Amino acid sequence: MNRVDRRMINGDRRKAIEEERLEVVDLSGMSLETLPHPSLNLATICKLYLSNNDLQIIPESLTARMLNLLVLDVHSNQLKSLPNSIGCLSKLKVLNVSGNLIESLPRTIENCRCLEELNANFNKLSRLPDTIGFELVNLKKLSVNSNKLVFLPMSTSHLTSLKILDARLNNLRSLPEDLENLINLEVLNVSQNFQYLEALPYSIGVLISLVELDVSYNKITTLPDSMGCLRKLQKLYVEGNPLISPPVEVAERGLHVVKEYLSEKMNAGHKSPTKKSWVGKLVKYGTFNGRRIGSRKDRQWFHVSPDHYHSFDGVASPGYDRKSSKYTGNRSIEGLASPRHLRIFSPRRLFSSKNFF
Repeated sequence: MNRVDRRMINGDRRKAIEEERLEVVDLSGMSLETLPHPSLNLATICKLYLSNNDLQIIPESLTARMLNLLVLDVHSNQLKSLPNSIGCLSKLKVLNVSGNLIESLPRTIENCRCLEELNANFNKLSRLPDTIGFELVNLKKLSVNSNKLVFLPMSTSHLTSLKILDARLNNLRSLPEDLENLINLEVLNVSQNFQYLEALPYSIGVLISLVELDVSYNKITTLPDSMGCLRKLQKLYVEGNPLISPPVEVAERGLHVVKEYLSEKMNAGHKSPTKKSWVGKLVKYGTFNGRRIGSRKDRQWFHVSPDHYHSFDGVASPGYDRKSSKYTGNRSIEGLASPRHLRIFSPRRLFSSKNFF
């Protein structure tokens, strides 16, 4: 065994020993109004649970010394703010502050760059830090439902690791225009913004990993044609909107019909796409063409369960050669839909009905 291998093994052992020394402290459900003076070294705490108490404040000195904290759960208290020293929690992965009275998050939260899950549901948030998306690069789940948010910061579109975004029950007027960097987003819920949210950005059609989309109970009249490109979409909720396009009778027939409708509408607007246009590339790679596969055997591959609204890839017949009526292989545009390409070609150009280039 060489010297490098020994160092790696010894390093792993030291890390394991350090983790064994870390403490889990659970003071939840004890009707605490203030925190007791800790009898242990704060630097040894890795998980701290303080939920279901009557805490109105978290001392700055407390979070400043919990340098190894991974999980902080203070949900269901009476907190009106978080300490600025929360930015000292450089190892924090999970932060749950739901069910409090918090009106804004401290900007220092952007220093928690290891954060993977942020739950701030059921508070009084009117805005999020403007640059939150530039700093929390490891964030996978952002839950801010049941607040008073009027908009999401434009930097939200830079949360490239984000898988779940829950912003329902707010006062959202709009969503960020440039969503193309959210290449890992699987669930987007912006439902129940009621009289406020009237439209969705065209860039929503570039969310290549999106599986579930809930836009129910808003004031949306038109779904972007680009949604016909959402190949992985399996669940779509649009009830409670004054839909004109697609018509309500189309929406009621299920996801596969909606996607086919939007895809055909997009094709109708781009009958002769140029080779240089993004639409031309999408047609070339079979991302939308509004046509069903011809044979019975092929149609069975696109079976839809009416109970669950499974994904309908019929709007995106990948690698289908119209002349030979055969598949030429499962070709994908996911390589094209990378942040590098999408920064060059904006969604407005991508789906504009005007000339492209």
